[in-house]
Amino acid sequence: MNADLFMPAAAGSGLVLVCGVDEAGRGPLCGPVVAAAVILDPARPIEGLNDSKKLSERARERLAPLIRERALAWAIAEASVEEIDRLNILHATMLAMQRAVLGLGQAPTQVLIDGNRCPTLPYPTLAIVKGDATQPAISAASILAKTARDESMRVLDALWPQYGLAAHKGYPTVAHLQALHEHGVADFYRRSFAPVRRLLENAPQSR
Repeated sequence: MNADLFMPAAAGSGLVLVCGVDEAGRGPLCGPVVAAAVILDPARPIEGLNDSKKLSERARERLAPLIRERALAWAIAEASVEEIDRLNILHATMLAMQRAVLGLGQAPTQVLIDGNRCPTLPYPTLAIVKGDATQPAISAASILAKTARDESMRVLDALWPQYGLAAHKGYPTVAHLQALHEHGVADFYRRSFAPVRRLLENAPQSR
């Protein structure tokens, strides 16, 4: 699946287009891994950008529309549960990041990736550990990825309320693991992840 949301840039000539990239959803037991790519506009700064994990949900939800409005370009993409199970979570994350950057509709001058690995891209790339706390473009990408991923969990929660996805967002909390034991493994779960895989392996004996 290619980038599903994008806003092409209207940048002036000579602008250095630094693209920040981050992901959300590597650790959860279900749903896609989501990546975002953002090229900020230096002429339209956004106050309060930070690593999405250090921001409250209310702050993330306030900042996300500002980023979409003021950025020169942004894109959100994902890798599916099926791709995660087939490729593994690391390679699926790289795929989602690649899709986000290529979905910008514009070639960045440089791509800054949060973490220690870079996806294959036709642009200069640099991995920055904890870059979501030090690089505003990566911070913006982390916010877009996190809010998009959380929204996907709320949508699933409306359809499958017994798993409590709106509360724990798919992470392996005690309540989530208990719900999995009680209600079984739905199609949107990552079967390659150990807690889910163990449940599936033990299902015949527990029935």
